[in-house]
Amino acid sequence: MSLTDPTPQARLVVRKCRVCEWQGEVIERPGETSDCPWCHGPTDLVNVVPALEVNGEKNPHAAALGRMGGAKGGQARAASLTAKRRSAIAMKAAKARWSKKRPKR
Repeated sequence: MSLTDPTPQARLVVRKCRVCEWQGEVIERPGETSDCPWCHGPTDLVNVVPALEVNGEKNPHAAALGRMGGAKGGQARAASLTAKRRSAIAMKAAKARWSKKRPKR
């Protein structure tokens, strides 16, 4: 399926159970029946959630905000960790790296 295909293979819908009080979002594919995940009873279609338009362009404001938070995150985490905890994290990472290099017996 391509992005320009007018007939999507799956869609997001809101369904409500006829038996119990469950109502929720379900990904619906052609030819599949959507039963209630709680009681496995039949469900009714309540609403089709509209698909988001994807034009391939990023929002520059959102990208800038993401970079700001990403730049602060690692430094803030490192500042909040104790030396003992940082050492434990480093030891665990080293053990994981070296366990891949051991020959299998």
